[in-house]
Amino acid sequence: MRVCIAVIITLLAVSAVFPQQAPLTQAEYVKMLYALQKDPTERSRIVEALRKRGIAFEVTDGIRSLTKTKAGTDEELRRALDEAGRRRLDPEGSQLPSAKESSELLEKARRNTMAAVGDMPDFVVKQLIQRAMAYAGTNTYRTLDRLVVAVSYRSTGEEDYRLLSINGVTQTDPKPQSSYSQAGGTSSTGEFVNVLATIFKPENETKFTVLDTDQIDMRKTVVYEFTVAQDKAQQRVTAGTLSSDQAITGMHGKVWIDRETARVLRIESEATDIPPGFIVTAARRNIDYGWVTINNEKYLLPSRSDVRLTSRSSGKLFDTRNVILFKDYQKYGTDVVITDEDVKEEPEPKQ
Repeated sequence: MRVCIAVIITLLAVSAVFPQQAPLTQAEYVKMLYALQKDPTERSRIVEALRKRGIAFEVTDGIRSLTKTKAGTDEELRRALDEAGRRRLDPEGSQLPSAKESSELLEKARRNTMAAVGDMPDFVVKQLIQRAMAYAGTNTYRTLDRLVVAVSYRSTGEEDYRLLSINGVTQTDPKPQSSYSQAGGTSSTGEFVNVLATIFKPENETKFTVLDTDQIDMRKTVVYEFTVAQDKAQQRVTAGTLSSDQAITGMHGKVWIDRETARVLRIESEATDIPPGFIVTAARRNIDYGWVTINNEKYLLPSRSDVRLTSRSSGKLFDTRNVILFKDYQKYGTDVVITDEDVKEEPEPKQ
C-alpha cells in the first residue's frame, strides 16, 4: 500500500542556540538535587538548566548515583544529564539543529513513518509481558504475573492476540483472543502502527516543539514534544469490557528522531483530557524501536514497551505497569514457540 499525502507541519521551534548563560557547576547541580528532594517541583527547573545552560563538570558514576538517590527513577532528568555531559565533550555534535533543519528533519520523518506504515508486512511476534502493581506514586512495584502472548499482525491493520502462558503454565485454549484480556488485569495493544500513525497523520494536525538532543544506542537524535488534540487523536482508554468503561483522550509526549535516517527510535506518550471521575486517572506508554528482519527484509518495529496506568479502586489510587519485550519477529503463519528462556523468573521491574 502506497501513501502519498501533502501536509504542512506546524513546528513551534525554539532557538537553535540556547541563551548564553554560564554552565552549571557541580556544586550548583548538587545543590539543586538536594532542593529537589525537599520540593519535587524543582525537577523542571533542573531539567531546563541542564538543557539550556549545560554543565561544566564530568558526569561520573558518583554524580549519576547521587542523581538517582535524590531524583529516583526520573528518566527525563537522567537523559538530560547524560546529554549535557555529551554536549560538554562534543559541543558541535550535540548542538540543537536550527529551526530550518528541525523542520526538514520532522517532515522527512513524517514521510518515512507514513511510508513505513503503508509498507508494513504481515508478521507474527512473541510478547513477553511482566505485569506489576504499586500504590500510586510509590514506585514500589510488586510483580503480579508473567505472560507470553503470540501476536499476529496483518498489513490491513488487524492484530490478533493469543495468550500462550501465564507464569510458565501453558494455556490450552486454542481460540485467539482479541487481546490478552483472558488473563484479566491491564492489557495494551496498538504498539505497531496506531501510535505512530496518530502522531504523524497530517489530518491530525499534531503540534511539534523542538526540545533537546539525545543519543539512543549510539544514534544521535533530536527530541520533539508533540500534542494531538482529543478530537484528532481519538485514543481509547478502557477500564473494563463495557463501552461505558471507555474514555476517548488526546495525546501528549515526546518523540526521538534519528538525525541521520529520520526514523523514530523512541516515543513517550500520555493520555490527555481524561474525563473527571473516570476510573483511570492517568495512562502513559513508552515504546522503543529497533531494526528486525522479516522474510529477508529489514523493518523498524517495537522492541520494548512500558505501559503504566493509574486508577481508582476502593477509594485508593494504584499504579499498574506492563513491561513488554517483543521477541522473534517472523513471517505471518509461523508457529510461535515458547522456550525455557521465555518463562524464566524475572527480577522485579526496575524502579
